[in-house]
Amino acid sequence: MSSTTSIDGLPPLRDVIERHGLQAKKALGQNFLLDLNLTGKVARAAGDLTGVTVIEVGPGPGGLTRALLMHGAKRVIAIERDERCLAALAEVSDHYPGRLEVVSGDALKTDFAGLAGGEPVKIVANLPYNIGTELLVRWLTVEAWPPFYQSLTLMFQREVAERIVAKPASSAFGRLGVLAGWRTDARIAFDVPPQAFTPPPKVTSSVIHLEPRREPLAADVKVLGRVTEAAFGQRRKMLRQSLKSMGGEKLLEAVGIDPTRRAETLSVEEFVALSKAV
Repeated sequence: MSSTTSIDGLPPLRDVIERHGLQAKKALGQNFLLDLNLTGKVARAAGDLTGVTVIEVGPGPGGLTRALLMHGAKRVIAIERDERCLAALAEVSDHYPGRLEVVSGDALKTDFAGLAGGEPVKIVANLPYNIGTELLVRWLTVEAWPPFYQSLTLMFQREVAERIVAKPASSAFGRLGVLAGWRTDARIAFDVPPQAFTPPPKVTSSVIHLEPRREPLAADVKVLGRVTEAAFGQRRKMLRQSLKSMGGEKLLEAVGIDPTRRAETLSVEEFVALSKAV
């Protein structure tokens, strides 16, 4: 094992993984990013981190955590459910005294707004594949808006990233595109090839950056969620059919939408209008 240090004065991630026996677990959706130049690029995609608290989900051996601290985050709160990773993260914490707080637990059971504690916070994460979409939907549908976070900088499989930034009339446009398009400005920052990860996934990944709109169109979050779920749940069907349980043809005519249209042809504004009519 090499005893060299890397750009931040800590051991290279390959050494850390070897020393702590941290082989990525498929069951936890883990793919570790080992290139510190690349984790630095992810950190920079989140914008200026000076004085900011960053919440990270699934830090693993701490590659992105180290980049966030190195790029000036005031502190990082990292949520990790894999207890094997805690010793490696403790070494990062020792290297940056008082700036890393590791929360051992499940991100799906975490109160993120509570963790932020009213401070300016950014969420930056190489999300575990199996919970990424669910977490994003939760962050997009928080009741209080503007939300508790300043921005989201997240890594997804390329195909999911395309669904998040998709515009109406494209085949990728669906529930994620409506929710992200309604409340945020979302863009793909850059792609990450499979070979950057250990183990390499079968697909390309993308880093996506979302900034909350100060004043999105007014709509009831829960109702909009139900409308998009129903509309895209049967995306090949006409809206009069897929929205039957909500009033179907009557509902659509009340809003001036042709009942024979399909979900992916509707704009975000039309979905908001539908949710208000419901």
